[in-house]
This record gives sequence, C-alpha cells and structure tokens, in this order.
Amino acid sequence: MTKPITQPRNTNRVLPIIAMFLLFAMVAFVTNLAAPIGTIWGNTYQGNSFLGMLGNMMNFLAYLCMGIPAGNLLVKIGYKKTALWAMAIGIVGLFVQWLSSTVGTDITIHQSSVGILEDINGTEAEVLRHFNVTLNFIIYLLGAFICGFSVCMLNTVVNPMLNTLGGGGNKGNQLLQTGSAFNSLAGAITPFLVGALIGQLTRDTSIKAVAPLLFIAIGVFVVSFIIIAMVNIPEEGRPEGEKKKLQSSPWKFRHFVFGVIGIFIYVGVEVGIPGTLNFYLSDQKSTGAGIVGDASTIAGAIVAVYWILMLVGRSLSGAISAKISTRAQLTTVASVGILLVGAAIFTPSSSRISVPLFIYDSTGSVRQTLEKANMTSNEIEAFLLKPEASILDKYCTTEKVSLVDGTTVERRIVANSEKQPHQIVSAAMSKPTVPVSALLLILCGLCTSLMWGAIFNLAVEGLGVYTAQASGIFMMMVVGGGVLPQIQQLLANSAGYIASYWLIVAGFLYLLFFAVAGSKNVNKDIPTDR
Repeated sequence: MTKPITQPRNTNRVLPIIAMFLLFAMVAFVTNLAAPIGTIWGNTYQGNSFLGMLGNMMNFLAYLCMGIPAGNLLVKIGYKKTALWAMAIGIVGLFVQWLSSTVGTDITIHQSSVGILEDINGTEAEVLRHFNVTLNFIIYLLGAFICGFSVCMLNTVVNPMLNTLGGGGNKGNQLLQTGSAFNSLAGAITPFLVGALIGQLTRDTSIKAVAPLLFIAIGVFVVSFIIIAMVNIPEEGRPEGEKKKLQSSPWKFRHFVFGVIGIFIYVGVEVGIPGTLNFYLSDQKSTGAGIVGDASTIAGAIVAVYWILMLVGRSLSGAISAKISTRAQLTTVASVGILLVGAAIFTPSSSRISVPLFIYDSTGSVRQTLEKANMTSNEIEAFLLKPEASILDKYCTTEKVSLVDGTTVERRIVANSEKQPHQIVSAAMSKPTVPVSALLLILCGLCTSLMWGAIFNLAVEGLGVYTAQASGIFMMMVVGGGVLPQIQQLLANSAGYIASYWLIVAGFLYLLFFAVAGSKNVNKDIPTDR
C-alpha cells in the first residue's frame, strides 16, 4: 500500500524548492569548513599536512558509514523528518568542533615526523619535527565526523527531493543543477570566510580563530530547522512506513548500477583534478611545475578558479536543462573533459603562460611581506627597484633547527613571516608563470560542474518507490572522493603529476559510456509503484 502520488499546485512548490536550495548550500558550507580549518591544525603540528587533512577525511568516511542508513531512513520517516534529524546532528557536530577550542588543549600525546626545511642558502635539509597531538584535536575530528553524518543525510534528502519537485526528466535535472549552483556558491565563499578570520597563520593561531564562523553555521542550521519544520514537504511516491516491504530493490536496475559506479568515479574525478593540480603547482622541486616565488599562494588562487568555473557551469546548466536533455549535456561535458585532460597531458611543461595579476601579483606579495616586517615605504620601493638580499639583513631573524643526524642548520627568515630572503628576492625579480597544462585542467571545472546532478537524474529515472534507497546508496559512493585521489597520488609519486591524469581520462571515458549507453533503463518490467 502506498500513498497516492499527488501533484501539488505550482504555488505550493516554491517554498519546498527554496528550502532544498538552502539545504544544498549548507551541505557545501559545512563540508568546505574542513579543509581550510585543517590549515590551522597543520600549522599547529609544524606543517604536517596529513594531520591537517584528517578532518576532511573524517567527513568523507561518514558518507561511507551513513549512505545506506540515510536512504533507509528516508523510506521510514520521509524527507522532512530526515532533513530535520540531519540539521539537529549538524548542530551537534559543529558544537563539538567548537568544544575543541576549549577542551583538551593541555592533554597531549608525544609524536614526531620527518620533514623538509630550507636552510639559510635555500638548500633543502631533512629535519626531525617534534609536536604534540592534543586531545582537542581528537575532539575536532569527532566533530568533523558527526558533521559528515549530517551532510550525508542532507544530500540524501535534497537530491531526490529536487528531482521530484521538478517532475523528473529535464526539469528535474534543471532544479538539481540550480541547487548545485547554490552548493558551489556556498563552497566558494566558505574558504574566504575562514581565511578572513584566520588572517596570517602564526604559531599562536588556533581553532578559536574560527569559533565565530562555527557559531554562524550553528545559527544557520537552527534557522533552517525552523523553516523546514514549518514548510510542507511533499512525500510523493514514498511507501507508508513499514506496512509493506518493497518487492525489489534499486540494485535490480541496470542503469542504476552503472550510475552508482559513475558517482563513485565522478566524485573522485571532481576532487582529483584540483587536488593533484594543487600539489603539482606548489611543488618547487624538480618534480613540480617550476613556479618561481610563492608557489603555494599561486597554486591556491589558480585552483580556486576551478571551483568558480564549477559555479558558472552549474548556473548555465540550470538555465538550459529544461530544453537540452540531461543525456546530451553529460555526453558533451564528458567528451570535452577527455579532450582537455588529454591536451594537458601532451602539452610540454615548457609551454608556459604568465600568471594574471588578478590571480597573483608577486610584487604585491613582496610588498605585503615587507610591510609586516615593518620596513619603511621608502625602503620597500628601493628594494623593489633593486632587490638584494643584503637589504633585508636588519629585518631578518635566525633560528637553529636540529637535523635527524644530530647536527643543526641555521635558517634565516624575514621577520613576521616564514619566508627566507632568497624567496623574497626571487619573487621581486620575477613574474611567475605556470604551465599551459594547468590552465587546461582548470577548465575541466566547467565539465565536472553539472555531472553530479546529471548522473543522479539519469540513474534514478524510473525507479519510483526505490528512489529513496537509491539516494542513500549514492551518498555512500561519495567516498570515491577520498579513494580515487589517493590512487592518483600513488601514480603521481611513481610516474609524475601530469602522467597521473591518465586516471582522470579513464574516469571521463566511463562517464561518457554511462551517458551514451549505461544510463538507458532496460528494466521497465520491474514494479515501481508499490
């Protein structure tokens, strides 16, 4: 026995659609807190990026644990109650993250790691770094994991709900793409907000710096909870509780199985393209992109353009999806993605282009560093006209670092920064360039932008009452965003950064297959209405 599928009047759909857009934005807002906040922990533990990214990993692991349970929850209690539970869990997760700023800061576990540090002459040296992992870091990871449960449940709600509110097909995809645009907008804003609160990372920077943003997120969740509680969310096509068990499962549908594989691959491709590119551009050794100057800053700015292009692509798809079929859109972007990544692989690293000023101004960066070192404006102008390391002598400090073999090395840095004199001189004398291949990879943001909504839309077409379970399975497959990038890093370590993008080409090829053939529903004889 099922609830009759009713079609609410168009006027009744406006508030539910707005509510789903709001939840879509909150998914990105909460998820994208992990990586920029991770820079605080990485800085706390002397640049240990592995520890810094653990919060992000905990977020993805929650999808693996909660994906199917979230789908089952939709079947039992419906869209609205699942969304309310998700927001309540999100409030708890954010509060636990805030607790990490005050609880357990004095309880430590001694750890050490080996890292690379430059000496006074810019020569790399292996250094034994000592740090203490504190209890509050463990509390933070717990909070990130709880937030992962929340955003997984929200994703499980908003995707099928928007597809249903749009009536499936092209209009359903149109709402999914528009919702994804709000998701991208929130995802792009979050790192900027975190960065504004952190300012310059120092040894004293802690999780307390972003406490206001955590409370803002809690406040948004509270307001969203109230709005969703008051809005009538249609529960179209959902079985009534547990009175009757479903006769089959979404796994019986061939196109859904191909779609599940597609989502796993897609999330890995979406994360792997900018993630590996960031490593490539930041690497100033012979294996890297050969960027002179503040490579990490340049890499971050360039990779940010990728996410902005995703916002642009999703907005465009939302505008055209009512007229252009989902299958045609996915076929097009998968094909273009193959061409762009293939071109990036075969473009020699010697083909380079100057970094646009709107992305990075090396002179402006040098000026800001010297201003923080309290150099006078006249001295800064003189240095920029004739950059010499000796001019920086009175603004430098020297520190001694113990090496693994017991010896020590002196490291001279410009005051109030972690930059060495030779780095400042190099940045002042050069105009940074990046490989053309990096720009080709950035353009892939336009291709990956609409894939999530398109794959979901095609994979659940014709599933009827199995859509809720299917959504939960999809959420579990988001773990691909953690698995495939790790595989790509293994390839990058053995074959090189650019060569590792053959994995991305293989991913795009599968998505092209799904768009052309794998997304066709050939199991129309399976009952989907009871």
